[in-house]
Amino acid sequence: MASRTTHRDPVLDTRSLNRATLARQLLLSRAAMSAQDAVTHLLGLQAQNVKPPYFQLHARLAGFRPAELAELMESRRVVRMVTMRSTIHTHTAHDALTLRPLVQGARDREVNLFRKGLVGVDLERLGELARTFVEAEPRTMGEIREELLGYWPDADPQALSVAARCRLPLVQVTPRGVWGRSGQVRLTTVRQWLGAPAKDEAAPQQAAQAEQAEQAEQAEQALDDVVLRYLGAFGPASVKDMQVWAGLTRLGEAFERLRPRLAVFRDENGVELFDLPDAPRPDAGTPAPPRFLPEFDNLLLSHSDRTRVIAPEAKGRSWAGNQAYCTLLVDGFLGGLWRLARGTLTVELFDAPSKAQKDEIVAEGERLLAEMTETEGPGSVRFGSIRG
Repeated sequence: MASRTTHRDPVLDTRSLNRATLARQLLLSRAAMSAQDAVTHLLGLQAQNVKPPYFQLHARLAGFRPAELAELMESRRVVRMVTMRSTIHTHTAHDALTLRPLVQGARDREVNLFRKGLVGVDLERLGELARTFVEAEPRTMGEIREELLGYWPDADPQALSVAARCRLPLVQVTPRGVWGRSGQVRLTTVRQWLGAPAKDEAAPQQAAQAEQAEQAEQAEQALDDVVLRYLGAFGPASVKDMQVWAGLTRLGEAFERLRPRLAVFRDENGVELFDLPDAPRPDAGTPAPPRFLPEFDNLLLSHSDRTRVIAPEAKGRSWAGNQAYCTLLVDGFLGGLWRLARGTLTVELFDAPSKAQKDEIVAEGERLLAEMTETEGPGSVRFGSIRG
């Protein structure tokens, strides 16, 4: 999409973008909000591992305790499933049903990468066979793979697994994802787990065509709604920013439909940024307290240009190979890493903090130890390498 940015558009510098994003992410001050409302506002929580969603909410909500999110998991008001960027997220039941269809096109393209291992496989039939299998009872991915190999023994086993995962909206059933419990990953469809009604597959052709047109209109409206919600949680942002967050392409048309309703800015490089007109954009000098974030926090993953949170000199420091570290925000930016083990919180800082900053980091760390661990005694915060 060609940029319509002009010199009349207000410019937001990096610190202004940082403070605006932190405000949307509930990281400038902890919000008096329920865990369910926070999961809704944030459009889900990155959940590649089991514990990160709990630590994400602890950094953002006043009075949060892990039992609150665990109860939402067990009551099926939130679920774990693959959505944005083909990664696992924790979503409310409503968003699980509405966000997953929006990324289906990306999941279909993912299957195409494995077509060499799917020669002779009817993907429509695969989807229906897998659906029947997992809706009979939740299954492991290994069980799904073995079931499908019974129909296509010459297919690549990994390709069959990918096809099933991408063709079907699968959720990880509890106790997987519940704080303090463990469980193997077992899967069923989101509609089966939530008890949502299935679509009528046997509608007459004329009715089906009318329904198809209605569904297309509804899909467009649903996408527009998600654009607005994304800006509410991650804005101000460019079209490319949202495309990175969602793992989708060609979102420019939706932004153009919404342009009359949006405020338009540009960053210091002239990139056009969109935002909700009444969304908070705090002063660049607003204090930002330290926050301990888990690995894969969406704050660090949801923009094409991540300099609003990660300064150029810190780029790449939160990763080592395929491993992501837990991260620490200092003055609103990536400023260190942390590790929690046996009641000791080890903090590795990138730069020497002021005494006031160090005191704030210790206080925030002690709060994390008190509220997010069950070890006997008060625990301790120490500074040093987390990789030692």
